[in-house]
Amino acid sequence: MGSPHDAPTTDDAMAAMHPPEQPRLDAGNKHHDHYARRLPKWRNALRNRLIPIVRWETPWLALMQDKVRSPALDTYFAYTANLGTHTFFMVFLPIQFWCGYTSVGRATVFMLATGVYLTGFLKDMVCLPRPLSPPLARISMSGSAALEYGFPSSHSANAVSVAFYAVYTIRQTPEAYHPYVWVGLQGLFYFYALSIIFGRLYCGMHGFLDVGVGSVLGALITTFYLVFNDWMESWIFSGSYTDIFLATLVVCVMIRINPEPADDCPCFDDSVSFLGVVIGINLGAWHFAQTSLALNYPIPSTVPFDLEKMGLIKATVRIVLGVTVILFWRASAKSALLKGLPPLFRLLEQARLNLPRVYFLNASKYTSIPTLRDDDNLIPPASELPNRLMNLAHPRKRSVSIGPQSAADAYETLAYRNRRRRESLSSLDGVVPEGAMWEPSPRSQSKPQTPALEKAEPQLLGASLLPTPIQSRAHSYEQMMGTGHVDKNASTPPDSDTDAAGDTVLFSQMLTNEENETEKRELFMKLMKPRVRYDVEVVTKLIVYSGIAWIAVEGNPLLFELLGLGMP
Repeated sequence: MGSPHDAPTTDDAMAAMHPPEQPRLDAGNKHHDHYARRLPKWRNALRNRLIPIVRWETPWLALMQDKVRSPALDTYFAYTANLGTHTFFMVFLPIQFWCGYTSVGRATVFMLATGVYLTGFLKDMVCLPRPLSPPLARISMSGSAALEYGFPSSHSANAVSVAFYAVYTIRQTPEAYHPYVWVGLQGLFYFYALSIIFGRLYCGMHGFLDVGVGSVLGALITTFYLVFNDWMESWIFSGSYTDIFLATLVVCVMIRINPEPADDCPCFDDSVSFLGVVIGINLGAWHFAQTSLALNYPIPSTVPFDLEKMGLIKATVRIVLGVTVILFWRASAKSALLKGLPPLFRLLEQARLNLPRVYFLNASKYTSIPTLRDDDNLIPPASELPNRLMNLAHPRKRSVSIGPQSAADAYETLAYRNRRRRESLSSLDGVVPEGAMWEPSPRSQSKPQTPALEKAEPQLLGASLLPTPIQSRAHSYEQMMGTGHVDKNASTPPDSDTDAAGDTVLFSQMLTNEENETEKRELFMKLMKPRVRYDVEVVTKLIVYSGIAWIAVEGNPLLFELLGLGMP
């Protein structure tokens, strides 16, 4: 699960998961460039090409956020961001299969799984941070979203792929709709995609590069599916054991080649879960299509369903029962696997047949797995559903934060601070006087200062002549970059151009190595510590979500027939 040459050393991974009693930095922090040390040269070179784009767009994103932000929009985009999450789609996917929309369900699974995998693959490969906070405020109802890398946006890929597929489907049958409804539905899906994309920018969770590449990926995924769908479906439903085995093997290989990230990023977990869904749906549909209960129209494995003949009460009972069975499977299978797999993994480890992955603890290093919290971003346990619903009722209580939230944020904050210091030294011939203002670009010293500029913009002394108030405002936001401390309690838009985290960008001298280490330590100690992740979790997620998908497409339809909840 990840190429060996991409992985940091075992000592690094163990140090990250089990810090000693005296706080110290991760081993990677001791190097002048964390990513140069942990990434292969070609991946680090690619990252270095893209990181200036993230830094350039951050002050402009902050300017946009400041211009349009309001409490009402905060609430709207915090809520609607959930419509682009994996969880939202996972909730409704099984219902599509039980209500006879098998072709739509299979298309949605393929596009979402491909989007989640490709965006997660690129996130772990390039390791680009999200735009810096401050100057941006991050608005999110997901506690795990900020822990992921920023490039590219999974929300944008999901929303665009689903919207494009829905629009394509609607346009194929214009005679089935009233003309106004036909136009209105297309407009609704376009608005949905644009709302999700702009919402990621508004919420400070992504930059233009992130949503742009994510949107292009979403469009390409839909195009690929529409072109090759018939061939893929004929392969799956051929009835051959060899074909379904090869399809499963391809998915397992995709999991194996996912790159190792430089930081403890949860992107890989979502990829494993969705690829598990693909395995389960293919196996379940392949087998269910061969039974006498399945319909072959519009595609094989379609569950018979007619609401008029079945009745609303019976259809509702099917859905409630189906969801209950899925939640029961998730709870029981997960518990059994987390207890039963570690001994097997220890045997594989002794035989050197295990496939270690960085930031996942090997089975030989632990005796048992404690109860895991917040370990699943797709389907939460039934016991947590009331809390999730309560959070939806009060989105602003924990939705806005200012300051670094992840290791990637912290490294970028430190890197930007160091860049500002180097540029200040360069612009002042190696001398940094008391109270000097950091200069974002060495070439800005090439233009002479004017008395008018000093009167109008005293905070920009030493900066280039900024011809417009917009550029001046963007420059003030740039001065906030790299100054953040963790602040989880901010809940209102900033009232002025001052640093929202309470810091300034004034430094009186270059920091010594010891002071540098202290600065890093203080920043990292304020971050939320990632929990220990166990090697068996990868296989556990794969089996659990394969089972969920099998239950959705075959297990529950068979149960419905057994209990008299099938078509009369």
